[in-house]
Amino acid sequence: MNGINRVSGRWLLAATLVVALLMPLQSQAQSQSPEEMIRDNVESLMGDLEGRKDYYADNLGELEALVDSNLDQVADFRYIGASVMGSYFRNATPEQRSRFADVFRQTLIDTYTRGLVTFDYKELRVLDTQQSQRHDDQASVAMEVVADNGQVYPVSYSLRLSGGEWRVVNVIVNGINLGLTFRNQFDQAMRDNNRDYDAVIEGWSPEVGVDELEQGGDA
Repeated sequence: MNGINRVSGRWLLAATLVVALLMPLQSQAQSQSPEEMIRDNVESLMGDLEGRKDYYADNLGELEALVDSNLDQVADFRYIGASVMGSYFRNATPEQRSRFADVFRQTLIDTYTRGLVTFDYKELRVLDTQQSQRHDDQASVAMEVVADNGQVYPVSYSLRLSGGEWRVVNVIVNGINLGLTFRNQFDQAMRDNNRDYDAVIEGWSPEVGVDELEQGGDA
């Protein structure tokens, strides 16, 4: 996979995830179902961004601040970080666990910010038909991202109820389980660096190529 495809893949990934990252949950978490919450906020997000793409392209710092200010409200990065570290989490020090969660979060902030002003999509839609929830504290919400070229990318958000609020903990894009993909990348990085936690954390840069996302998977 060449560098261009990797960068494009990050931007495509950013476009499909940005809805989850910008949703202002807070008090809505208990009064709305996950589907209703996402549907309402998709509409709100589209309204806020419409016609401002060029502005944000010239003011990335402002857009990054917007993304950053909302992250803690929508994503459980401690949970995600532990999941990505997988079996290595047990032997990591508390400082390394916390640092990886912060590094993981920052790489996504940078990715999502550029994705918002780079990927051309014409519609984000939450599907009318959703699978029933098996557990009261877990949920999944299916939606689709429609690119300008007509390509449709199915997206499924995994959420968990934490502290009375729904928080995103994983995303599946076009059949590719991103949580599992990142976990495999962390595992490979640990092998390549002789299980040097600090080296892996310092060099962390998750990658999903555009060709992989377009081809899809069976997650």
